[in-house]
Amino acid sequence: MLPLISTVPQTLSPPLSFHFHPFPSSSTPSLSLHIPLKNTLRIRSIDAAQPYDYESHLRTQHLKSQSLKIAILGFGNFGQFLSKTLSRQGHTLLAYSRTDYTDIAKSLGVTFHSNPHDLFESHPEVVILCTSILSTEKVLQTLPFQRLKRSTLIVDVLSVKEFAKNILLKYLPVEFDILCTHPMFGPESEHDRYAAGSQFVTHTMGRVLERFGLDSSPINTKGYDTLLDLVENTAGDSFELYYGLFMYNKNALEQLERLDMAFEAIKKELFGKLHHVYRKQLFGNADEGAEERPKVQKLLHNGAPPSADVVKQETS
Repeated sequence: MLPLISTVPQTLSPPLSFHFHPFPSSSTPSLSLHIPLKNTLRIRSIDAAQPYDYESHLRTQHLKSQSLKIAILGFGNFGQFLSKTLSRQGHTLLAYSRTDYTDIAKSLGVTFHSNPHDLFESHPEVVILCTSILSTEKVLQTLPFQRLKRSTLIVDVLSVKEFAKNILLKYLPVEFDILCTHPMFGPESEHDRYAAGSQFVTHTMGRVLERFGLDSSPINTKGYDTLLDLVENTAGDSFELYYGLFMYNKNALEQLERLDMAFEAIKKELFGKLHHVYRKQLFGNADEGAEERPKVQKLLHNGAPPSADVVKQETS
């Protein structure tokens, strides 16, 4: 603690008076300043502020040691979202995009570069690819990777992982580290199969309902509100993203065919019920006395339906 020295300033009239009153439980004196003016200022101090806070300095040094210089390629909606999150964690953010996002980047505390050469010459330790699925390969072909350090980590956040891994291995120098991630990425393998079963199906149903023209009403049920939310969420993404989910995920076509088969099965079931109603209207109760045989299609041992010849033999 700094020593306290009693002095009388010569520039003030009347002079200041200093009185030291030791505390009963502490040997640290208190400082009382009595100024015989209209308003009396009374200051008590148990400890004086130190010009060098050691603990604060250690904390700052620790944060700096954990901080990374991160470059984001593609500063669209998701790139900006990542910047907000990473900036709050104390990292230094750089960004590059074909569109000029200088003002938005400045508001987020991100340094925006309009040229990838200038960005890579800043030697970021991590480069995150936030480009669209369709443009990623073209972007990789134009980036000056030779300006980066060999220890650079390249991270992708594409919605398809097998495609991302293959093109990164194809275009990146072998010295670089690669990390394939996704906002929904978990510990399971075969990510694309799970994504096709959830993300692609969700986007497909949302876009189908959007084309259908789903509108809100004063008597919406909770289920209907859920469908409206689905339409709103999927409509906010570009069709380029949806097409990329279909084009670069080999499981997407299978899911699309399954959706089509499921829709046709429901239509057949509905029309089958309708056929029964029409028949009853045409023939009345004439068929009620006839004993109906259950019509069950038999399968052969290999699971295939019976041939036409076998059916004729059974019915004769």
